[in-house]
Amino acid sequence: MLLLDVGNSRCKWACVENGVWTHRGVAANTEWLALQQSLAALPAPARIIVSNVGGEAMAQRLRTICSKWAVPMEFVLAQSGQCGVINTYETPARLGSDRWAALIAAWRRMRRACLVVNCGTATTVDALSDKGEFLGGLILPGITLMQQSLSRDAAQLAAAAGDLRDFPRNTADAVHSGVMRATLGAIEHQYGLLGTAESTGCVLGGGAAGQIQNYLGMPVERVDNLVLEGLQFIGEASA
Repeated sequence: MLLLDVGNSRCKWACVENGVWTHRGVAANTEWLALQQSLAALPAPARIIVSNVGGEAMAQRLRTICSKWAVPMEFVLAQSGQCGVINTYETPARLGSDRWAALIAAWRRMRRACLVVNCGTATTVDALSDKGEFLGGLILPGITLMQQSLSRDAAQLAAAAGDLRDFPRNTADAVHSGVMRATLGAIEHQYGLLGTAESTGCVLGGGAAGQIQNYLGMPVERVDNLVLEGLQFIGEASA
């Protein structure tokens, strides 16, 4: 089984055989040739399970790459309920497939109330109840996206490396600290709404997870391939 997690910026993949990941990799969505070469080197899968939030053009590229295997691509859509998770989104199918797969993987790991945080191009902060109900969540610009928007739209705030400070006294630190505090504050606020440290967990993933993990004021379990894990469980459940 080939699992594909296509985000806004990167495509991650893993091959699963008898429940074991035998191959894995990642490429930027713009690295078309590298992605093509990497997938071409993989063994022929019996199934291809895909979460795609990278748009229709990316879906077409993947269809072209994978067409040699003559295996239909199964694009995951959020359901009203699946793998023990209940979807309470107002329109369940409108929930992003990456968020849905991550929720399923987090529930399999935690089996209790938890936040599911993914720090990528966007930062998502989703909540699961102790009964496996998806309660809802936040979407905010990711750390890099916030920094880039300030650099692009505010002439006095050119991008520069900064540090997290309580009271920044230079522009680079002020921008970095503002972006970090906005992200940390959103996560910690939702954690406080969900429950206490004794009964609530937090699963953290995404490319920018390492920037914020040590600053969060709650116990955190770091999982770098949460969406791929969720795709594996979805695929196994529908085998």
